[in-house]
Amino acid sequence: MKTILITGASHGIGLATATLLAQQGYQVFGTSRQPQSSTLNGFTLLQLDVRDEVSVQHCVQTVITQTGHIDVLINNAGHSLSGAVEEASAEDARQLFETNFFGVIRMTNAVLPHMRQAHSGLIINISSLAGIIGVPYLGIYAASKHALEGYSTSLRYELRSFGIHVSLVQPGDIQTDIVAVPHCNPVADYNGIRERVTAVHDANVRHGPPPQKVARAILYALQSPKPRLHYTVTTGQEFGVPWMKRLLPDWLIERLIRDSYHMDENPNQKGE
Repeated sequence: MKTILITGASHGIGLATATLLAQQGYQVFGTSRQPQSSTLNGFTLLQLDVRDEVSVQHCVQTVITQTGHIDVLINNAGHSLSGAVEEASAEDARQLFETNFFGVIRMTNAVLPHMRQAHSGLIINISSLAGIIGVPYLGIYAASKHALEGYSTSLRYELRSFGIHVSLVQPGDIQTDIVAVPHCNPVADYNGIRERVTAVHDANVRHGPPPQKVARAILYALQSPKPRLHYTVTTGQEFGVPWMKRLLPDWLIERLIRDSYHMDENPNQKGE
């Protein structure tokens, strides 16, 4: 029986994925910074803060002690930050990267010695369409996912000879309760357009597919004998984003993005 460790499993995509994998008969360990119980929806729930090295090592060792191996690591824990890039301080960005990027590195480094010893394993990193293409007023979040894309691709090259696969799952807007925390240094010049773009983001999330759709993509990757690098989970207009990035010139992509977020509705807006 494969043992799966998934971070951020108390809600959203993590919960949906851990629940589905447990239903499929896998031995699943989920994590939460503040778990309310030791079990949830048929899987074991462990305490973990991916920002803390001691917490990471303790969590991984707990799973190894109980099962002897970790076959699949799903790096899902993350959060968002909304507002203009200028409004984010370096500390804002650092805090977000501590979870979205450095947390992935900590978890991966803790698990890899066990996978290399077994000469097998799968690491699935939950990225985002924002990791493919820049997103206005979610710029720091997009930057963290861009970093995750480059890291995961390089890691895949390096680990193949050890029998370890690396995959990226790239959801679009999904119906989850992830909170995009506003930047702490608002700049008045962005008033109006900031709120207009944020409203579009919020509407896209409300009308997006449920997290179970992402969970099914993760299951598909997990069951594949040769997992691909990219698994994109989209709906509606988002379906064309990966192809748009590959095929269209930058100026046209920029126009499409600005139009989709109604960024030019007010011609008197400063900076427009």
